[in-house]
Amino acid sequence: MEARRRALLVALAVLALAAAAEGYNITKILAAYPEYSQFNKLLTQTRLAQDINKRRTITVLVVANGDMGSLAGGGRTLQTIRHMLQIHVLVDYYGGKKLHQLAHGVTACSSMFQESGAAPGMSGYVNITQHRGGKVTFTAEDAEDSAPSSAFVKSVKEIPYDLAVLQISKVLASPEAEAPVAAPAPVNITELLSKKYCKSFAGLLAADADAYSTINATKDNGLTLFCPVDSAVASFMPKYKNLTAKGRTAILLYHAVPDYYSLQLLTSNSGKVSTLATSNVAKKDYSFDVEKDGETAELDTKELYKIAKDIAPAPAPEGPKKKKTTKKKPSAAASPSDDDDDDDSAADSPDDSSSDDATADKDGAAPSAVAGWVTAAVAVASALALAA
Repeated sequence: MEARRRALLVALAVLALAAAAEGYNITKILAAYPEYSQFNKLLTQTRLAQDINKRRTITVLVVANGDMGSLAGGGRTLQTIRHMLQIHVLVDYYGGKKLHQLAHGVTACSSMFQESGAAPGMSGYVNITQHRGGKVTFTAEDAEDSAPSSAFVKSVKEIPYDLAVLQISKVLASPEAEAPVAAPAPVNITELLSKKYCKSFAGLLAADADAYSTINATKDNGLTLFCPVDSAVASFMPKYKNLTAKGRTAILLYHAVPDYYSLQLLTSNSGKVSTLATSNVAKKDYSFDVEKDGETAELDTKELYKIAKDIAPAPAPEGPKKKKTTKKKPSAAASPSDDDDDDDSAADSPDDSSSDDATADKDGAAPSAVAGWVTAAVAVASALALAA
């Protein structure tokens, strides 16, 4: 009986770990609570929801629709609203129980606004205070002395030690987060890349209308480009020229992430990152894994090996058709497929010569080479982040 009990406990623990490993989706969580629909909508519009979903050990302070206050007012750019929301996302776990067990009754926690690099000094920190009688309040570090604090109302959702969603009584007042942010100046992507040792990659983008238009249309909402330096592009060009048009576009889009990633965000976030190629190629997973290695970020591009079909070399033009002849019944010593083998070898070869290299390319060597190109782009640390 005791053995069965232990086995059941182990099974439950494994299921809990598996559920935690699957991660969470903050917009889906809040969708179950219509009283937070306005807050949830802004998380989506500012693309902050995506950043929250990438994190572990995080606390989201939500406010009800009737308490949106300054967040509900118009006239602010999305980037300003994003900053105001970021101050409500703490980069540590504070479940309801932990809130009432604060050492010395007070603590300061960094927010995503602080991590964004847009908060000067300590203005992106939030002070959490436990008062007599069990009341807990939240106050932005840079709030004016006359600004009222926001009180803890209730715990909405908790995934122990990973995610806590807490309702607070009002929007946190933070002059720095509320400061107007001008709309971004126009950015010429190819010109910018050319100035950063990526002139060859910029040329490939300019020559591919589909890839360029997709990337250019994304930049205003947040874009990160991983650009390989000219030497890396030069070494890969023989393979690149042999890809299909669809394959070339996919490879270029594979270097673009539809979100803003500073180096700090990359090193503080581990997990799967989707690229523009994923959203533009149906049923294909053009993503990579981000792994932290000290103060650097490593991008694991192993997913690229699964997509050989789309980036395989372009088929060679067919040679002149052979005249049909009446086949004689093969003798016992003859091979019944000699003529068919000749036809297949002529079609498989990308040019008049049927070399081993050409055969290797058709069998999937291209994905391996492309993975090396993307890895080279990371190795030389030529990442360009374009913020909205």
